[in-house]
Amino acid sequence: MKEELLHIGPVTIYGYGLMIAIGVVACYLVMEYRARKLGMKEEKVLGLVFSCVLGGFLGAKVLYFITEFSDIVKNPSLLLNLSDGFVVYGGILGGIFVGYLYCRFQKLKFLEYFDLAMPSVALAQGFGRIGCFLAGCCYGVETEEGFGITFHNSSFAPNGVPLFPTQLVSSALDFLHFGILLWVSGKKKADGQVAACYLIFYSLGRFILEFFRGDLIRGSVGALSTSQFISIFTFLGGCLLVWICARRKTR
Repeated sequence: MKEELLHIGPVTIYGYGLMIAIGVVACYLVMEYRARKLGMKEEKVLGLVFSCVLGGFLGAKVLYFITEFSDIVKNPSLLLNLSDGFVVYGGILGGIFVGYLYCRFQKLKFLEYFDLAMPSVALAQGFGRIGCFLAGCCYGVETEEGFGITFHNSSFAPNGVPLFPTQLVSSALDFLHFGILLWVSGKKKADGQVAACYLIFYSLGRFILEFFRGDLIRGSVGALSTSQFISIFTFLGGCLLVWICARRKTR
């Protein structure tokens, strides 16, 4: 709805970037508070967040490059565009991988900190999707329903036509997801269960919501979008983690 929020001299504050920054800060503050409350090493949280953000950025960019491979072959200069063009699933997988490496390096229990991180990740995603709404990216299909959103000055979404508000629906689901994961965290019986729930719930929600997305720059695998295809495996990965946690609890 509003890509540029304000100008301070030569500096332009963009809605998408601001919401991402708010999401990262909120993620860190909640993780540090919960780490302190749970008796975990809160001094390690900042390094973990920084590492995961870096890994998430690289993962989101790499997966975007993969989905746009044919266009990049035609125009290699697209590789130099670092300001936009990200795929959330790449960010999630990249962040988890780098987070695992960080925990190994710091000699931390990965599943314990995996559980600590994932509710905050859902919270950050909620703010990030508001940023998508402000920018007009990740928009929905055209709709004639009364709840459609019409963009007028977007560089990404079609202007002048009502679109399904996928960004706002996704944001609301992410905030709900955050609350559910906090509840699961208070009930968990073994490390890894919160992370498993994140993978399962996010995969299900994302798979369904993809049917209402109208942007085509997402890649596809057969009849499925790239994100739907990945959702299948992250869902199975979450189910596998539930099984592993159950076995560890039994032992």
